[in-house]
Amino acid sequence: MTTATQVLERCAHLDRYSSDPRVLTRVHLSPEHRFANDRTAMWMQQAGLTTWQDAAGNQWGRREGATAGLPALVLGSHLDTVPDAGSFDGMLGVVMAIAVAERLRHVALPFALEVVGFSDEEGTRFGKALLGSQAVAGLWDEDWWALRDRSGTTLLTAFEEFGLDPRRVGEAVRRPDELVGYLEAHIEQGPRLEAADEALGFVTSIAGARRFRIAVLGEARHAGGTPYPRRRDALVGAGEVVVAIERLARESRCLATVGRLEVQPGAVNVIPGRVDLSLDLRAETDAERDAMWETIHAELTSICEGRRLRAEVVETHVAASACCAPWLQDAVVAGIRATGHDAPSGLWSPAGHDAMAMAEVTDIGMLFLRCHDGISHHPDENVLEDDVAVGLDAFEQTVLAVARAEA
Repeated sequence: MTTATQVLERCAHLDRYSSDPRVLTRVHLSPEHRFANDRTAMWMQQAGLTTWQDAAGNQWGRREGATAGLPALVLGSHLDTVPDAGSFDGMLGVVMAIAVAERLRHVALPFALEVVGFSDEEGTRFGKALLGSQAVAGLWDEDWWALRDRSGTTLLTAFEEFGLDPRRVGEAVRRPDELVGYLEAHIEQGPRLEAADEALGFVTSIAGARRFRIAVLGEARHAGGTPYPRRRDALVGAGEVVVAIERLARESRCLATVGRLEVQPGAVNVIPGRVDLSLDLRAETDAERDAMWETIHAELTSICEGRRLRAEVVETHVAASACCAPWLQDAVVAGIRATGHDAPSGLWSPAGHDAMAMAEVTDIGMLFLRCHDGISHHPDENVLEDDVAVGLDAFEQTVLAVARAEA
């Protein structure tokens, strides 16, 4: 039986597949992505699963149920990372899912059991999150083929270089009648479970998210020869926008983050003529999120007009909020209770997950594990081995609770 120690060892093994030897960075359709898929497939096979990589680069494994061809309960998460990542966001959920499949390999289930390692949840390389799971959910947009990474490589070219056929991406789609539901184990990526001294919690809903690329356009001129009344400094305007975004979000229940600023021309003695900045906007409900964007956009416009600047906005990502199915919430609660935690906490997730895309094609449920100080997307991301052990037990019992509901 796969133990928590082995699960953590497998997470550490996946850390080796990084494009940067100093830190963990593994992006979509990279050589490191291929290595991670291959290693994950090996672990799936050891757990008794039949494996394949789908047309979008996601890694799958399956064992049949009581009879062949039954709809599948899917367990999974993602294998890609942000730059300079921690060891558990996504990967822990994948290897826990494999461990649960191994534990249940000789248990008769009224459905097939599948495990998936999604290829691109973070959107690090092409700026578009959930590419892997959205392909599975049938949400692929042909416009995405033109997306480019920082080196100028298009998503279309990256598919071909990885050995995938862009014309066949539709073969990754799963139909609702093929699925019983989707369950994802994931670190909380926040401090609430730790503050409550709870190892596990269940997710009620996942925040809706929107991402934008905003360009603040001014005029690049000589830093010494241009008096202030003549300046149209894009960086000063962008700085005011960043501060305004934080102020507006703090006054609401939304979360808004500017994670990237790129200044042009970037010379010490030239007034910046252009600043590109990112905006990540999320809230518990889509209505709250969208209202906040309208407020931010109005403030952006006002700031630029006041400084004789111009703003250009491109929306790069949108994901609707997703509610976990009540019956799968009940199954996760039953799984946690089976480990001796009688009153687990229900949490809404401000972070996005592959479950959001899967909610378009099947019912979803999520198990949260406590993480140290709520830290995620950082090398200090950490979990307790004891929490992983109880999480494995709870995840296994969750699958059995689903089996009872389906019997």
